[in-house]
Amino acid sequence: MCRAALESEEGGVKAEAVNDGIVYLMAIPYILVGVLGYAIYRLKYGKKKEL
Repeated sequence: MCRAALESEEGGVKAEAVNDGIVYLMAIPYILVGVLGYAIYRLKYGKKKEL
């Protein structure tokens, strides 16, 4: 259904919007995993202040 709707349009605006949405949805998990990994790294290897 999506393919038929995207192929029938002449301008390609809808197709670009779908592609942008796919990239957006694909990037979010990678960003979340990166932030979580950085937080774990900071907790484990963060600066330790000992006097």
